[in-house]
Amino acid sequence: MLFDSHCHLDAPEFDRDRDAVVARARAAGVRWQLVPGTHREEWPALRETCAADAGLHAAYGLHPTFLAHHRAEDLDALADWVARERPVAIGECGLDHYLEDLDRDAQQRYFEGQLELARESGLPLIVHARRAVEAVIQAIRRVGRVRGVVHSYAGSEEQARQLQRLDFLIGIGGPVTYARARRMHRVVATVPLEQLLLETDAPDQPDCAHRGERNEPARLVAVCEAVARLRGAAPEAIAAATTRNAARLFGVATEGA
Repeated sequence: MLFDSHCHLDAPEFDRDRDAVVARARAAGVRWQLVPGTHREEWPALRETCAADAGLHAAYGLHPTFLAHHRAEDLDALADWVARERPVAIGECGLDHYLEDLDRDAQQRYFEGQLELARESGLPLIVHARRAVEAVIQAIRRVGRVRGVVHSYAGSEEQARQLQRLDFLIGIGGPVTYARARRMHRVVATVPLEQLLLETDAPDQPDCAHRGERNEPARLVAVCEAVARLRGAAPEAIAAATTRNAARLFGVATEGA
């Protein structure tokens, strides 16, 4: 059984067939999904999405690429929402240095505010770090005493080691199936298995067999198989280990399911 540690099932791309998407995931062995939030206005709809299936788990956060939606008071609103809703994580949050029109100072303020909330609440973080892994590591070190996952990991082997020392896992998704993703292949092949999570980031980042299509959580199987090949392991072993990792990080019961 597989745990999709990052899936935007509440996205409008799934509005017409969300129930069927979940059914296909379950049929493929994807029993659990973590659904992260991106901005305050969508938190109630995300809550409703996750209430529809026991295998769906919500996280709430302020995503760096949604700066136009965020207001300074949203950090206080997030703290209140987290205290009331008791999610399994905070996020998606982080830094995005790929999109040049995003205010980096504003990104930093929202990210560090969520790091502090995670430290205070004891919840793990789901971190976005597009071309910003080093800046994310520095921010984590400044705030301290937090844990979580850097999703869609694209950093180096050394940065992965630094993140492990900071109690952070790395999320691996569809890009690992592409032949040209050589640095990612080296990371996946060498990091400790207990640092890995599997994800789809659906509806984004499909595997190479579905390039250009809407991604969905059932395709986590292809990610698992690619990781297994890179590590010379059985897919069942990778599935079991990464599900344990997710269950441990997010505090989700998976034994006996």
